[in-house]
Amino acid sequence: MADYAEITYAVEGRIATITLNRPEARNGYTIRMADELGAAMDRADRDEDVRVVVLTGAGQDFCVGADLSQGGFDFDPDEGPGDAWQEPAGRCSKRIFTMNKPVIAALQGAAVGGGLTITLSCDYRLASEDSRFGFVFTRRGIYPEGASAWFLPRLVGMGTALDWMISGRVFAATEAKEKGLVHNVFPTGTVLDEAKRLAKEIVEKTAPVSVAVTRQLLYRMASAASPFPVHELDSKLIGGLGANPDAVEGVLSFLQKRPPSFGLRVEQDLPAYLPWLEK
Repeated sequence: MADYAEITYAVEGRIATITLNRPEARNGYTIRMADELGAAMDRADRDEDVRVVVLTGAGQDFCVGADLSQGGFDFDPDEGPGDAWQEPAGRCSKRIFTMNKPVIAALQGAAVGGGLTITLSCDYRLASEDSRFGFVFTRRGIYPEGASAWFLPRLVGMGTALDWMISGRVFAATEAKEKGLVHNVFPTGTVLDEAKRLAKEIVEKTAPVSVAVTRQLLYRMASAASPFPVHELDSKLIGGLGANPDAVEGVLSFLQKRPPSFGLRVEQDLPAYLPWLEK
């Protein structure tokens, strides 16, 4: 999908900025937007010139959730072959989950419903002081989506997830930070710059293959029944460091007090034995 109608895509300094671009509708989430976000994430993940993705929204709000301006939902599950249909917020959150590149959400104004669940698989959520959050599904007579019932308790604990999801209440950025939903809160109007500053640090100081493996280790192995299979995989990874040029470069650059220059690339240099590569 080369042309986008409801998002924008731009790359600068090895950072891909993906912007929800329906400010007149407060970035209400649509099927078209879901499809475009998936295509943009695919594009960023395949592009070796991209190291980090920043996800943000145009205008005063990040996203107010599903676009209900026509009095209903922008989908028809009967269009798909039976159980194969998948709701649109989860299409985005699952694609971010499988990314090899870190994704930073820069949030301002309202991020509620699907406009919040699509960010739960991001590596960072940075908020503005004017941010407002809510899993408002019960107040609309609908259900949590975006695989949020899996992601949210892992971020904030079951007690907080139950409170937020059962009550459906809207809460401020201060509570979101206190409970661990967002990593930091910045003055209104500065969050995108702060997200790009963080992205620039990742670009300049980390190795792309190491980041890709570490990101997926945390997600894929955190729910293992014991530490033993995790340590088995760790041992393979650490045992191969002697033949890993990025590891050599990382140590040398540290000893020589210079910026690193990592040569391995995600598209071709991920360890072939990683269990999630088979899925």
